[in-house]
Amino acid sequence: MARPRKPLLSRARIIGAAAALVDAEGLEAVSTRRLAAALGVSGPSLYNHFRTKDEILEAVADAVSARVDLSMFEGDPDWRGALHAWAHSYRDALSDHPNIVPVLARGPGRRPAGLRLADAVFGAMTAAGWPPAQATRIGALMRYFILGSAVASFARGFVDDETAYDPADYPHLGQAHLLAERQREVDEGAFETGLAALLDGLALQYEALKETKETA
Repeated sequence: MARPRKPLLSRARIIGAAAALVDAEGLEAVSTRRLAAALGVSGPSLYNHFRTKDEILEAVADAVSARVDLSMFEGDPDWRGALHAWAHSYRDALSDHPNIVPVLARGPGRRPAGLRLADAVFGAMTAAGWPPAQATRIGALMRYFILGSAVASFARGFVDDETAYDPADYPHLGQAHLLAERQREVDEGAFETGLAALLDGLALQYEALKETKETA
């Protein structure tokens, strides 16, 4: 019997199957047994490509990071505009895969796409004149904000039952039951409001930094 032209298994196939499982059921649903069944192979064959379940999840996380656009950091960009565009691209990448956020929150570790992301942000900030220590803090701050926004929906945290929030107990939540049906408007509006406030604050620090350098 002739051997198949293509191997039954590859890293890309395993990552794709694991990503689908994480999206549908969460991190705890991923196991070699479940993945092997989804891929139509035996469990031990997965170990030819990944040593552990954690390695598979790390690869899924890096695949999501690889979707983030970094082109805005090329050349000599306006640092504020670049951070704004990057933040939206990062959040868009995460919005389809919120269940993988806890893995991304651990930091880039050795993940290639995650490291390229960190390198691009730090490089652009230092090139714009931010001191290295502050550039590091800006990268961390942006990650906290973006990953936090992708963990869960604020709007969906309220039930759509108008009897759930008794005015006697919660006098200011009379319209809270309407938030769930306005999820996109509420959550995206909150993200943009927070991002603008964050960048406004950094801009003030940047101007103060420039003045200090000019008077030194």
